Amino acid sequence: MKVTIIGGGNIGTLMAAEYADKGHHVTLYTSKPERWSQKIKVYNAEEELLKTAVLHKITNNMEEALADAEYVWGVTPAHTFENMAEKMLPYVTSKHKIGIVPGTGGAEFAFYQFIQKGCTFIGFQRVHSVARLKEYGHSVYELGRKAELRIGVIPASMTQMICNEVAAVLEMPCVPLDNYLSVTLTPSNPILHTTRLYTMFKNYREGMKYPRNFLFYEEWDDASSQMLIDCDQELQTLCDTIPLDLTSVASLQDYYESHSVRAMTEKITSIKAFKGLTSPMKKAVDGDGWIPDWESRYFTADFPYGLKIIKDLAVLFHVATPHIDEVYNWYEQVAKQPHHKVFSLTITKEQLLRLYR
Repeated sequence: MKVTIIGGGNIGTLMAAEYADKGHHVTLYTSKPERWSQKIKVYNAEEELLKTAVLHKITNNMEEALADAEYVWGVTPAHTFENMAEKMLPYVTSKHKIGIVPGTGGAEFAFYQFIQKGCTFIGFQRVHSVARLKEYGHSVYELGRKAELRIGVIPASMTQMICNEVAAVLEMPCVPLDNYLSVTLTPSNPILHTTRLYTMFKNYREGMKYPRNFLFYEEWDDASSQMLIDCDQELQTLCDTIPLDLTSVASLQDYYESHSVRAMTEKITSIKAFKGLTSPMKKAVDGDGWIPDWESRYFTADFPYGLKIIKDLAVLFHVATPHIDEVYNWYEQVAKQPHHKVFSLTITKEQLLRLYR
């Protein structure tokens, strides 16, 4: 099978190695092909080599990357979707199966023309494994595979077939979701990251500095857990209101098996795969202290292409979301990045429901 991976970050590198290891023809599209080796090594957390896979081709030519590909996996942040789609559109046909990993961030709206062309459109509800680059273009860590992978597809009639094919490559159970909206509303980064950032930086003012870069998860606190739970409950109310089966949009309280503020804090601070991860911060210009890094994907993707989607859908279905509004409105006021793209829902309720059926 000919497979193309677009994006050479953590998950893109791992997926390229996984497909190549199974004997598939893998082409990797990247803006920096000169930094890549065709041999990709995968290690575990103990530095043990798990596999060495050989890629077929590495290119920065989109036409070349998409030629004859059966599967095309886009593994880039949500704020890059529109640019990616624009580059891909001239070379995409109805034969392509286009997948986004993870499939959140309003992907189905950015790639709406692809769906109209007759492409099969796929989204993972969450990534199938935690991954971290060891050496860019050469090696990657596989730090924790999930017990199963949930997949949404447009059209929904193709879901079981896609699940079967992906399961064979990733060697894990793949569960078909009833609709792609179950992917779009997954409250991982759009709520997990945004509520933490709001709680950390809500008192930030220009000119302030922090003494160090905080550990994002290991120093998670009860205030962050409270806001996470409040926003998570509002999302569940939205899911109950939309006339589709969205029972697969698991509450973060269920996902982390933590139904109180203290339990949530203890859970998140203890997750091994999150150990050592710092916050989206950068050194102040004078080198003295730390400030928020507004250019981090935590800000450029998880607010305008994560929480904003939930907010827009809540408006469309007349669901009150005061805590989600509080977090998103803070971002709008404090980030002050006019060049950041922001998701905007431009279809009617009827069109939206028809898209997922």
